[in-house]
Amino acid sequence: MIGFNMLVAVCLAYVALLFGVAFAAERRAERGDVGWLRSPLVYTLSLSIYCTAWTFYGAVGYAVNSGLEFVTIYLGPTLVMVGWWWLLRKLVRIGRSQRITSIADLISSRYGKSNLLGVFVTLLAVIGTTPYIALQLQSVTLSFAVFSADGGGVPEFEQLDTTAVVVAAGLTLFTILFGTRTLDANERHHGVVTAIALEAVVKLFALLAVGVFVVWGIAGGPADIAARIAQSDIARWEPAAGRWAGLIFLSGAAFLCLPRMFQVMVVENSDERHVAVASWAFPLYLFLMSLFVIPIAVVGLELLPQGNADLYVLTVPLAEDRDGLAMLSFLGGFSSATSMVIVAAIALSTMVSNHIVMPIWLSLRREAASMSGDVRDVVITARRISIAAVLLLGYLYFHFSGGSTALAAIGLISFAGVAQVLPALLGGLFWRGASRNGAAVGLAVGFVVWAYTLFLPSFGESFLMSGAAVAEGPFGIGWLRPRALFGMDGLDPVVHSVFWSMLLNTAAFVMVSLFSFPGPLERLQGAQFVNVFEHSSSARGWAQGGAEAEDLLIMSQRILGSDAAQALFQREAARQGGGGYLPDTTPDFIETLERELAGSVGAATAHAMVGQITGGASVSVEDLMAVADETAQIMEHTTQLEAQREELSRTARQLREANEKLTLLSIQKDAFLSQISHELRTPMTSIRAFSEIMMAEAPMAEADQQRFATIIHDEAIRLTRLLDDLLDLSVLENGQVSLNWQEADLHLVIERAVAAAGLQGSALTIRRDPALEKVRLLTDTDRLAQVFINLIANAEKYCDAARPELRIAVAQRGEGVRVDFVDNGSGIPKESQSMIFEKFSRLTDQSRAGGAGLGLAICREIVDRLGGSIAYLPGQGGAAFRVTLPLAQAKAAE
Repeated sequence: MIGFNMLVAVCLAYVALLFGVAFAAERRAERGDVGWLRSPLVYTLSLSIYCTAWTFYGAVGYAVNSGLEFVTIYLGPTLVMVGWWWLLRKLVRIGRSQRITSIADLISSRYGKSNLLGVFVTLLAVIGTTPYIALQLQSVTLSFAVFSADGGGVPEFEQLDTTAVVVAAGLTLFTILFGTRTLDANERHHGVVTAIALEAVVKLFALLAVGVFVVWGIAGGPADIAARIAQSDIARWEPAAGRWAGLIFLSGAAFLCLPRMFQVMVVENSDERHVAVASWAFPLYLFLMSLFVIPIAVVGLELLPQGNADLYVLTVPLAEDRDGLAMLSFLGGFSSATSMVIVAAIALSTMVSNHIVMPIWLSLRREAASMSGDVRDVVITARRISIAAVLLLGYLYFHFSGGSTALAAIGLISFAGVAQVLPALLGGLFWRGASRNGAAVGLAVGFVVWAYTLFLPSFGESFLMSGAAVAEGPFGIGWLRPRALFGMDGLDPVVHSVFWSMLLNTAAFVMVSLFSFPGPLERLQGAQFVNVFEHSSSARGWAQGGAEAEDLLIMSQRILGSDAAQALFQREAARQGGGGYLPDTTPDFIETLERELAGSVGAATAHAMVGQITGGASVSVEDLMAVADETAQIMEHTTQLEAQREELSRTARQLREANEKLTLLSIQKDAFLSQISHELRTPMTSIRAFSEIMMAEAPMAEADQQRFATIIHDEAIRLTRLLDDLLDLSVLENGQVSLNWQEADLHLVIERAVAAAGLQGSALTIRRDPALEKVRLLTDTDRLAQVFINLIANAEKYCDAARPELRIAVAQRGEGVRVDFVDNGSGIPKESQSMIFEKFSRLTDQSRAGGAGLGLAICREIVDRLGGSIAYLPGQGGAAFRVTLPLAQAKAAE
């Protein structure tokens, strides 16, 4: 017999296994080795979170009480996957093109990126999912209670309550560790999904094992079990057509609208072709899960007629002294419960942080998005707190409801709540005229009717709704009775609630949409959603504004992270035909940026944050034409014209920039030649003058002779240094330099450069992390040190901070290493950044610099010869230069 302590130990070992699998999958994904992690099989198995403890335990109890009615819970999703898989493919395509993070984000984005709708859907999802989380906690605690009872004691509710607290805390920890490691929607939760796929196999294998044991271990095979079924009360069950149809509709609607299903079906999808595989593989999985439900129910009634039918999957093996099978069954139920709670918590926390926490935080930080704190940390912290809050709500529902409601009843309450999103969802996907006001009113009406007719009465007689109000209606108004609204009596409570809530929800949605005209942004988003397969991109709605690219970069770095934001801006600058890290703030670029940010903080929040900097949005003529365009021919023609316009704009931009650069170079060349002639003439004049004095016949004091000789020597060195710079640049540009390649330690090269920069007595402070500098390079150490010395010297000369500091940061990326030199001064003006590496360019007066301004031009040539690159990094506060070099292994391979 399995003791309770042994059960806890096995449970902890299983949780440790899940942690190990999730951690291994995360590490594999971080290395870029996704492989089977993105396979159709893993995607199909992840959909198994639909099969929760309700399915594993409650389906048998449902069969005992209602015969084959439990099949409706499987038929709904099966009909959706087999008959409507193209709808799922459309959802996946929209999710990818619009970077949707949740079902609340989908509704919000479709209806003009309205955060109000996002809040509506989020609150509805949280309230609707709370009973379902309570159901999972209840199933786990009851299964623990079964083993406790076998051990000799029957636990009180207080003991079950303690178990629920421990389980909720453990699930909170797991979800936070593996559900909030990444922020971008495109960064999949590989660890969580892989763990869920493993749990899908465990619960299927466990249920099949119990079923095989019942049919061939207890009964005499299929013929015997068929005879037992024919003699049981289950065979005399008569289906109610209305309830049967209502529950099929409800399960199909919930399958589309449940936040956890949307998370795995859309957000975690890596390839929309996987939907086609899942369209037959997932119904097959559901079939196997339901295959032995009736046999287990029949045998359970025979062996344990007074037992809890919801737990026959567990108690039948225990009654037959099959402890190993009972333990496997327990793990199957545990897997069913935990997988649902984990994904539901991730989905709900994303919705809460994106649509409630972030808008409130932005409203409190009115100065500007670019000047706010670290947005990335705020979002991740909000999601972690939201995960804990969601699980706390589930526990509180379990606690206050007493944990006595049948599992299937709790599941249906949750299904009916989240199904209220269906009219706004389907209307948004197929009806261009659907409006934000219509969706908001429909959701509000449906939510109120569902809460009044089903959710509040589920608590029984309580402070939320008295028994008299349920039986007689509020204030004795009979036609307002929650179970007989408008006098419609005799219906099943669930069917009654679904009928009225969906009817009034849909009617309000359609009527308000017909009498309210969608705004321009709503129409644009509607066109993109309805016709997503014709043009899978976001609707453009931003006007050319006064936004500075550097402000947008600062904001983006605080959401996406420094590396991802800089890569995005550099890629967009190259696409526009320019160079560097700052593209032009065109409507196309701002829309692309908003779409990238939406993957981390949601469409509505991203729209609001970009709007803070750009100052608002408007609709272009081309966008209005796209909305009015109803034929494929015009769309194709418009697309061709747009491509031609972009190509011409890109070419014109390149020509304009080249012309401006040539003009500046011409002006600076003249200035440079004038400066060079001055720099050459000054030391030569000094040398000539003092030489003539020393050549005079008159006797000269020894002190004067020494002083004049020193002046001649210093001026000669100055002249030599200038000629060396000119010769060095000429040799580098002509490719005549010969490099002394050798393998070297980057740390030693930086040490040498710092020592040679001559900072003794300087106010400049250098900050470094020597541990990160231990990198092997194949390079010319003398030339590389020359580059570093020049950059350090520039910081010492030009940093205008009260307490000048220079940060030297080293980071490895792929087959290269980056060395950043960032000071805390005022930086280089934007208009001068494109010219600083040109040999004729000077940004300050010569007296301050003390040279001809060839240093950065020489640095660029040296780094190019070393196989790397040097660039100016905008948006870092002060002047910032990045030197990128290949690692020793990569360079040797070349």
